[in-house]
Amino acid sequence: MIPYKHEPFTDFSKAENKQAYEEALQLVEGYLGQDYPLIIGGEKVTTENKIVSYNPAYKKEMIGRVSKADQKLAEQAMQAAVSAFDTWKKVKPDIRADVLFKAAAIIRRRKHEFSALLTKEAGKPWNEADADTAEAIDFLEFYARQMLNMKGGVPVESRPGEFNRYDYIPLGVGIIISPWNFPFAIMAGTTAAAIVTGNTVLLKPASATPVVAAKFAEVMEEAGLPAGALNFVPGSGAEVGDYLVDHPKTRFISFTGSRDVGLRIYERASKLNEGQIWLKRVIAEMGGKDTIVVDKEANLELAAQSIVKSAFGFSGQKCSACSRAVIVEEVYDQVVNRAVELTKELTVGNPIDNHFMGPVIDQAAFDKVMSYVDIGKEEGRVLTGGTGDSETGYFVQPTIIADVDPQARLMQEEIFGPVVAFAKAQDFDHALEIANNTEYGLTGAVITTNRLNMEKAREDFHVGNLYFNRGCTGAIVGYQPFGGFNMSGTDSKAGGPDYLQLHMQAKTTSETF
Repeated sequence: MIPYKHEPFTDFSKAENKQAYEEALQLVEGYLGQDYPLIIGGEKVTTENKIVSYNPAYKKEMIGRVSKADQKLAEQAMQAAVSAFDTWKKVKPDIRADVLFKAAAIIRRRKHEFSALLTKEAGKPWNEADADTAEAIDFLEFYARQMLNMKGGVPVESRPGEFNRYDYIPLGVGIIISPWNFPFAIMAGTTAAAIVTGNTVLLKPASATPVVAAKFAEVMEEAGLPAGALNFVPGSGAEVGDYLVDHPKTRFISFTGSRDVGLRIYERASKLNEGQIWLKRVIAEMGGKDTIVVDKEANLELAAQSIVKSAFGFSGQKCSACSRAVIVEEVYDQVVNRAVELTKELTVGNPIDNHFMGPVIDQAAFDKVMSYVDIGKEEGRVLTGGTGDSETGYFVQPTIIADVDPQARLMQEEIFGPVVAFAKAQDFDHALEIANNTEYGLTGAVITTNRLNMEKAREDFHVGNLYFNRGCTGAIVGYQPFGGFNMSGTDSKAGGPDYLQLHMQAKTTSETF
């Protein structure tokens, strides 16, 4: 096994790091408003129609204008990817890995610049942006090493007079549909995994955050990726997304986003289109409704801190965010009261000023979150927050709603904003029952000092990522492989030991002597 150690996070309490980040913000401000082309077969293609990216914290500020693909251009990109696959699939795994190592080195040198761009384009506070960039580097490093470990295949038995091999080969052309909430890490990770395994890709990033994806495409070219292996085709889901998912030459789709879009992709990918000679593979990560359970035997300060950080980090816009806190009744009031105190200490504002919390991503997100706050006023007690202001940016105050019924909408539906519902459980078994009562199964956390309850949760809390005595966000590549059960997707564990195999197929060869 080739050693791997995750990229360290930046300590912004140090003056030199703070200054470096401020300089990076100035650097990014110097290139705001630029135009970015499509990349098709290595050619830069400019279109009249643009996706315009704005700063969600200061919505008048344009981040950039990215050319927008239509079906004709998507078809050209598909043909470029099909053509490039014939050569890229034969490139040695070591060389494909070297492209990722070089890309990681380039990004590491420009780490604060990329993070500052995330602060501007995605509204990420400094530490959240820094973690996003670190995770992008981690994915590149980790998948490159994984590919080197797997390049010789897997040993299988041979009998006297025969030699058997079990090797992995690439699938073909993949469609990468990446999200806006981790617009660098997940976009880079899903793209890199597909490329290092010998596939060629069409990258369709989220329309809210296309500039960071355009910058990543430039990095991959600089790192030596051949023309056509990565085709950059931002566009609308209804026009370009559906067209590429349906395309007979599409071999797999790697998607991160909402439950509803994921289900739509899964359904469309299952249909045989004219000229298609395979079953399309779908790798999907589709969201969560994540619970922190607090036992009566627990460090209650840790519990309150974990809930607040997991609920309100990046304004709750993580599929792993704590959206539900289920607390055993003996300690319910103490945890609720402390969580309210901690929440009232949080600062909300433009993330360039390094507030704890910035905006939500856009007007649609703001409207959705505020509609759930209104639902929460009917379903429980608003103890703090419950207000928003979208005049200059899309700011929602961190909101705690207590005494919510486990079956209420606030406890069942993914909000994707800074709103957490608190529910009371009779005992630990009841708390686990509530924790498992949604259609999702992504992350969860249990705060307890009771070893038997911990083991019960390890077995019965049905989520892909379960954490004890910490928050439910912040999985690290290679340390906590990430992906969930049920409507959270295909449990494709990103940053895990078997993620790359999802982008390949196994071939057995047997030679008789």
